[in-house]
Amino acid sequence: QVQLVESGGGLVQAGGSLRLSCAASGRSFSDYAMGWFRQGPGKEREFVAAINWSGASTYYADSAKGRFTISRDNAKNTVYLQMNSLKPEDTAVYYCAAKLSTYYRAIYYLPSDYDSWGQGTQVTVSS
Repeated sequence: QVQLVESGGGLVQAGGSLRLSCAASGRSFSDYAMGWFRQGPGKEREFVAAINWSGASTYYADSAKGRFTISRDNAKNTVYLQMNSLKPEDTAVYYCAAKLSTYYRAIYYLPSDYDSWGQGTQVTVSS
């Protein structure tokens, strides 16, 4: 199993940017498809973005398209979420998740698909 630690959250004004990182340890990172999810106050956890094991395929929630970019560096065992043009409604705890999968370009967007989760990092966007 892989262990995940997120970092990079913080307080930012609307229109600003943040880059979240998720460092993995344990089993080979390139065996995993990765995803980012978020959970705002009083809301259910929701999908943000996903990337396959190689980085060749990505997928975004409508709320993230055009503003967020998911990427990974398998040599550094890290997945990133670059967030631009942030809005107050992006305020949430952001979680990275890992699913054991090296199936071609497979990506996953349901929380139940994922095997391992990080502890989360808080992102707060002020208006």
